[in-house]
Amino acid sequence: MDRSSLLQLIQEQQLDPENTGFIGADTFTGLVHSHELPLDPAKLDMLVALAQSNERGQVCYQELVDLISSKRSSSFKRAIANGQRALPRDGLLDEPGLGVYKRFVRYVAYEILPREVDRHWYFYRHRSCPPPVFMASVTLAQIIVFLCYGARLNKWVLQTYHPEYMKSPLVYHPGHRARAWRFLTYMFMHVGLEQLGFNALLQLMIGVPLEMVHGLLRISLLYLAGVLAGSLTVSITDMRAPVVGGSGGVYALCSAHLANVVMNWAGMRCPYKLLRMVLALVCMSSEVGRAVWLRFSPPLPASGPQPSFMAHLAGAVVGVSMGLTILRSYEERLRDQCGWWVVLLAYGTFLLFAIFWNVFAYDLLGAHVPPPP
Repeated sequence: MDRSSLLQLIQEQQLDPENTGFIGADTFTGLVHSHELPLDPAKLDMLVALAQSNERGQVCYQELVDLISSKRSSSFKRAIANGQRALPRDGLLDEPGLGVYKRFVRYVAYEILPREVDRHWYFYRHRSCPPPVFMASVTLAQIIVFLCYGARLNKWVLQTYHPEYMKSPLVYHPGHRARAWRFLTYMFMHVGLEQLGFNALLQLMIGVPLEMVHGLLRISLLYLAGVLAGSLTVSITDMRAPVVGGSGGVYALCSAHLANVVMNWAGMRCPYKLLRMVLALVCMSSEVGRAVWLRFSPPLPASGPQPSFMAHLAGAVVGVSMGLTILRSYEERLRDQCGWWVVLLAYGTFLLFAIFWNVFAYDLLGAHVPPPP
């Protein structure tokens, strides 16, 4: 139901004859049932929840329009805060007769969202189109690039030790800082099969469900912000080192999700959450430890410094700050939240500092940058 058809229906039925700007929730719900309008059950639940926050049991017309059109707004937040009494007590786990895809949607709801009202809302309004194409596309592109370079170099592990590897136009190298695209495209290159496998697994297991719930724009923004912060952090803290791999983006997603789980521990219904949390932290710490080892104690002779590990840590910081703000704002407009603007200001300040650092600091400090390949 779009805005124009809703307005026409309200005018025809005279739901607001005195033009007060408010509509009785019971009246509208009865109209929906009598006309058999295709309205999600979760939206009716939210409608009743909104009415409960009003002394006269009415809903503001604009809030009703926002609810019907599924806009992210403060009205949804108010409905969440007041809607526990309106929602059915039965959880989604009790839903009978679900197909394979709907069961997967239910699984995603319980993996990602901390409150039952959120899970109901997501379950009933989720549509399979558009699919979560961003994380799948990034992972596929990374695999294709790895296979191409693996076949070309005839090397599948520790590719960075091959003299031709660093000549790729995708790798970030401090000697090529003027080629700005490298600050992002390094995410398509990987040290070897072990790093690619780790990143691809996390992108599909965590990134795809996050994209299904929070949408392509938000998750792509978080992922790319982690990637960019990773290369810029390396250019500031490890000025001689190159960077490869999508770990900045991966750690942004994982850190945001883990922080959201911790902050909503009681509400998360995913099974074995403590064990899975420990395993995730162990795996992420092991990957950082491996990157530190390769950076400072390379197992093979190398022509220059090996890729830095600082991108992992920068991605984690982005995830805990920007990512947590995004994940806690399900079905709410980010621009309406003060915290979002604070995070954006901090990230923008970091970007400006990093740009000036790359332009001026290398010459002022006399940094010895290895010659570009």
